[in-house]
Amino acid sequence: MSTSTPRKVRTLDVRPLIQRGEEPRAKIFAALAALAAGESLALITPFLPSPLIEKAQSDGLTARPERHADGSWQTLFSRE
Repeated sequence: MSTSTPRKVRTLDVRPLIQRGEEPRAKIFAALAALAAGESLALITPFLPSPLIEKAQSDGLTARPERHADGSWQTLFSRE
């Protein structure tokens, strides 16, 4: 039986930024760039961030989007 270290997950909810009319891209890209191997970022958005998912995947990250009952999306980005 193998034991694995729990994955470190950070959460970034950009809904308040978007509601204030702020552009969240710089914060999102900085958070993704700061991920080390074995870390994840749970990004919460009011819509499915399709272009961001494609960009992150082309940069070697995995992305698992999930829609919540309130209509928001949580996308888990991970660096292996």
